[in-house]
Amino acid sequence: MRLIRVAMVAVFAFAFGNAYAFHSGGVAECEGCHTMHNSKENKPMEAEGIGASIGVALGLTQFQAGPYLLKASDQSSACLNCHNAKDTAPSSYHISTDSSLLAPGVPPVEMTPGGDFAWLKKTYNTTIRSTTTINGNEGDRHGHNINATDYGYEMDQVQLVSPGGAYPRENLHCSSCHDPHGKYRRFSDNTVGTTGLPIFNSGSYQNSVAPTANVSAVGMYRLLGGIGYLPKSVSNAALAFTNPSPVAVVNSTYNRSEGTTQTHVAYGSGMAEWCGNCHPNMHLDTYVSGTPKLVHPAGNGAKLTGAIVANYNAYVSSGIMTNSDPLKAYSSLAPFEEGVDYSGIPALKLLAVNDDSASSPATTGKNVMCLSCHRANASGFESMTRFFLENEFMTIADASNNAIYDPSTTENKINWGYSQAEQQAAYYGRPATVFGPYARNYCNKCHAKD
Repeated sequence: MRLIRVAMVAVFAFAFGNAYAFHSGGVAECEGCHTMHNSKENKPMEAEGIGASIGVALGLTQFQAGPYLLKASDQSSACLNCHNAKDTAPSSYHISTDSSLLAPGVPPVEMTPGGDFAWLKKTYNTTIRSTTTINGNEGDRHGHNINATDYGYEMDQVQLVSPGGAYPRENLHCSSCHDPHGKYRRFSDNTVGTTGLPIFNSGSYQNSVAPTANVSAVGMYRLLGGIGYLPKSVSNAALAFTNPSPVAVVNSTYNRSEGTTQTHVAYGSGMAEWCGNCHPNMHLDTYVSGTPKLVHPAGNGAKLTGAIVANYNAYVSSGIMTNSDPLKAYSSLAPFEEGVDYSGIPALKLLAVNDDSASSPATTGKNVMCLSCHRANASGFESMTRFFLENEFMTIADASNNAIYDPSTTENKINWGYSQAEQQAAYYGRPATVFGPYARNYCNKCHAKD
């Protein structure tokens, strides 16, 4: 009967798109995450669904549940019961490659726009300019250090609180950013609330059904918490969010290699402000060149200048500024916000493609945001940047002057200990030829200093 039930769910899911997804834009089935007694057929339960297929055991004795009656030792582990996987290629909603697959030189495989948390487990001992550096490229620096004991993720080893803020490291969980109960919802008039109408669908995708007046609402992008959000595990009320959930849409097939075409997340507005909920002192809309004690601007008011627009759209590769095709201007390695609010979501849906068919060149009406340079979860690079910043070069050249990723195993000043496979995976499957031989780092997409 269970096999029949699973088959029926699969049929319905195929027939009705993502309407039968686990979260569906709001709170999911309670027993997907919680267990009342940790007992099933007189034995301790194991994680069901995806969790069972990858062999995730609860590690809890019968009649004893995790905190908040979770099917895990902590909040993030409960999420990873489904979102961690032993994949060998990018797959669906997985955001963590299982530790068993992380051999030396082998990269994490997931390529969601937010990144793969498994890069946190990749530390490189490298020789830089003939000087031995122990743990010179620590995995701990590659992203948000979520606490997920069951999956080998530990709290940040350096930062006691969020940089530029006060969120404590011991409380950093997936639920610090994502509301697991999905209470925030958008209505047909583009207002947002936590109650009012039922959530019919996810609000994250290009094929998400729009809310209907007086009938339904949709969930927020990626279930991100809004104004007033604070997990129950955090007691300091002063840390409650003061900025709303950001406006964004992505193609429903988002976890994929970008070796041929890009996954275009259509960001609307509010992402930098939302990041500022935990990093308030790192948010700045404006910048006066040469002024000390400022940070790189990011926010709804941080509009691209004319010079930046010209650089961004013309950039082909290092030193080559000849592009004139609007379809080839946009890069998911340096995304920007379109500068629209919730009323602009229909237009954003048209941009949320993964075949490079949508024209979205930079303009002075668009703005830089935190995710223009960083990934939200983790990346292959320090400070979870989208591209490598620790050396001026992203690529080198072979004997025929063809672009390649640096294969050196003795002098790692360019690759910092990454294998060629890891370098390509960190750039989401892009071959080195995309960047050209001896390409300087990708800050030049906007600043053209090469």
